[in-house]
Amino acid sequence: MFMKHLLMTIALTCSAGLLWGQTQMHEVKGRVLEARTGEPLVGATIHLKGETTNGTTAGLDGSFVLKTEDASPVICCSFIGFQTVEVPYTGNTLNIRMQEEATSIADVVVISNYNGSTDAKAIEIEKKSINVVNVMSSKSMELAPDITVGNIIQRMSGVTVERNSSGEGQYAILRGMDKRYNYTLVNGIKIPSPDNKNRFVPLDLFPSEILSRIEVNKSMTADLEGDGIGGAVNLVMKDAPVRRLLTLNLSTGYNATYLDRDFLSSNHGAIVTKSPDERMGNIGQNRVSQSDFDNSSLRITSRRPLPDIIASAAYGDRLLDDRLGFLLSASYQNMYRGKNMEYQDYTSSTGEREDRTYSDHKQRLALHAKLDYVFSPLHKLNWYNGWLYMVDDQVRTSEAEQVASVRMRHNSQQVFNSTLSGEHKLLGKTMTLDWKGVYSQAKNQTPDNAQIYLQGSHLQTNKAATRRWEHNSDRDWAGYLNVEYAPWDTWTFKTGAMYRDKKRTSFFNEYTFDSETGTGAYQMYGKDWTNFDALKLLPREYGNVGDPLNYDATEKIGAVYAMAKCRFGRMEAVGGIRAEHTDQGYTLKYPRSTDGSGNQTYWDCLPDVHLKYFVSESMNIHFSYAKATNRPSFFEIVPYSIINEEYKEKGNPGLKHTVADNLDLRWEFFPRPYEQFMVGVFYKHLQNPIEYGLITEGQDTYYTPLNLGTANNTGAEIDVLKYFRRFGVKFNYTYTYSRISTGKRTMQGNDIITVKQSRPLSGQAAHVVNISLLYKDTDKGVNAQVTGSYIGKRLVEVSNWYDNDIWENEYFRMELSAEKAWNSGVEMYLKATNLLNLPLIRYIHKGPHTDGVTDVKRYRGNILEREERYGQTVMIGIRYKL
Repeated sequence: MFMKHLLMTIALTCSAGLLWGQTQMHEVKGRVLEARTGEPLVGATIHLKGETTNGTTAGLDGSFVLKTEDASPVICCSFIGFQTVEVPYTGNTLNIRMQEEATSIADVVVISNYNGSTDAKAIEIEKKSINVVNVMSSKSMELAPDITVGNIIQRMSGVTVERNSSGEGQYAILRGMDKRYNYTLVNGIKIPSPDNKNRFVPLDLFPSEILSRIEVNKSMTADLEGDGIGGAVNLVMKDAPVRRLLTLNLSTGYNATYLDRDFLSSNHGAIVTKSPDERMGNIGQNRVSQSDFDNSSLRITSRRPLPDIIASAAYGDRLLDDRLGFLLSASYQNMYRGKNMEYQDYTSSTGEREDRTYSDHKQRLALHAKLDYVFSPLHKLNWYNGWLYMVDDQVRTSEAEQVASVRMRHNSQQVFNSTLSGEHKLLGKTMTLDWKGVYSQAKNQTPDNAQIYLQGSHLQTNKAATRRWEHNSDRDWAGYLNVEYAPWDTWTFKTGAMYRDKKRTSFFNEYTFDSETGTGAYQMYGKDWTNFDALKLLPREYGNVGDPLNYDATEKIGAVYAMAKCRFGRMEAVGGIRAEHTDQGYTLKYPRSTDGSGNQTYWDCLPDVHLKYFVSESMNIHFSYAKATNRPSFFEIVPYSIINEEYKEKGNPGLKHTVADNLDLRWEFFPRPYEQFMVGVFYKHLQNPIEYGLITEGQDTYYTPLNLGTANNTGAEIDVLKYFRRFGVKFNYTYTYSRISTGKRTMQGNDIITVKQSRPLSGQAAHVVNISLLYKDTDKGVNAQVTGSYIGKRLVEVSNWYDNDIWENEYFRMELSAEKAWNSGVEMYLKATNLLNLPLIRYIHKGPHTDGVTDVKRYRGNILEREERYGQTVMIGIRYKL
């Protein structure tokens, strides 16, 4: 009993001692904000002065909590790009406001550390913009599962993409308007396209890591070029930093397609870049023989591919007393992609279903240099140079029950842009003059694109192979001048002019081969040959140079504009007018019984009005009206004529440009700097829209680009970004509806007649949804997101037969990304795309032209045209930031 009481006494004594010695803890709460905008600085470091181990980081809303024994501690706060702050704690919730660290000359700030690279800055641009615009920051791109602009841009509100042969996003479709109705800018400058027929720019050329932000302008102001009925995509490159910057990135990954099959590659290093006709001169007048062709490039190898390699580096600093700033960056991607496809063409002679495989080896190289020099607080020069280069080596195999084929294609595309610009403050800084001088060039080369045809196990005897050489280039010289005058706080006037001289050249040369042994002795696989370089191919005497893709084109665009902006009360208004003159022409290099040249000249007058009502400090209502235009592509006005199996196709030199009236209304709410709610509606009325349809000339019917009266496109958009402490959700939805009527062929008894059919605009999906579930733990440096993208069914190819168009079925993709960052500047990340690997399905709509077709595979009653899968891709990488 004594021992029991003794133990209890000791325990009570110890407990009392512990309670007596326990120190009272104080909880320090606060928020870290940017002084200029009031936005939270997510990830800012907070600690007690003199106790760096007792610290935390600011959350998604900038809030933090610290525990300390000191009742009145001094709180230290630091963040990259901002001045360190020390604040005494007095017992109330702290609001720590941090100033940007900026380079100044004569007390005038000339360069800031950020230009839309953070999510909050991107939202701030949307909030302050007078026109309707959506912005994605480089931070969002860094965290996204994708690594090219072509894939990333599809996550923005109202944007879908047209995919390339390996499933990557290639061309942007804005608000259901086909890629022809949009244009691409780099740092506000329109760049040329490497496409051999059209003017749109492939966005899979651009690695996302070289960008500061993506702007999608959905309503046009007078200082933007006017040919953006759908809108304009502006790719803003990273600027010279405010202080020394070094980033390094290295990652690797693998595509699941090649877990089940080998990767096929051709001997593209042996390709002769010029065709025999080019080498001999007198193009089209030369007889060719076997000795003019080297077959060593036709050899195919089969193996499992190496892992993908993606690497980048960037270095920037300021020199000469901070007057000279520069940023140099390089990005390299070496990736193996592909797809497996089931394809059927019920109109072909065999009518067989084909199993196709695509093996794509893609390499991208992007070099980027940005320099700025500050002469004084009033005068500054910038010089940007960017070079984008992409090579795609593809082998496509096609195998049916009776026939097979293989295609070997080596394609390279490149775009170069050099822009020298200046900004000058005049008249006591009430006037700003800026100018740009631009040289740009785009090139596209596909030398010796070979296709070989097999019948059973032997080489086809007639038309056993084709080999084609194609190349084209665009060259632009352009100049821009803008003058802005702000005599009063509430009024700003702006005027300017631009001129661009474009020259394009396109070359096409194709040769057809027969089997050298003819029908008397088939070239049997396994006996006479085991690889394609061993085939005996006999070229036909003359190559085809009469193709209409042999042309030169010119385009001269001149424009002047004037606009004014005023602020009165809660209303801000902008009105402007732009006049553009177009001189577009072509010359056929080797014309055949047609006009060898032609041109079009015309003026467009494009007014715009934008109203912005400030309901409150965080809520706006936008209204915009703008007239815009769309010019025919270079190839469409060439008077070409092509005889296809079922119909004839021809160009249209009389094709008119499209003009559209565009209306936008959007409600915007920004409850916090990292959050937004936007709901908008839009309407577009197109005059002379360009679509393909049928015309009859004499006894012949032609499929040709036409101006088809009028068309309407209307829709609605919802865009939401909301955080709940560490969790967030980003959601956007777009509904689009359009109608246009075109001429189609159909059977009436034994006769073919032409009737009208109403349909949506090509490329448009009625429903588009993107949703991302976000997680961000700034204390542990962890970011993660799961994204899903849904695109409703859409029209992808317009048939010349009634109710016979090709549609793409609804499509859903899911991706995942995560990263972990340490205070040392090291980050590790994971990116996984196309997780579900759902098939992309295209089908020919059921109708009178296909009702009687039997022995074909159908999808929901429609004829299946193709079903393709791209495989999952997983990447892991490491990133370092100084």
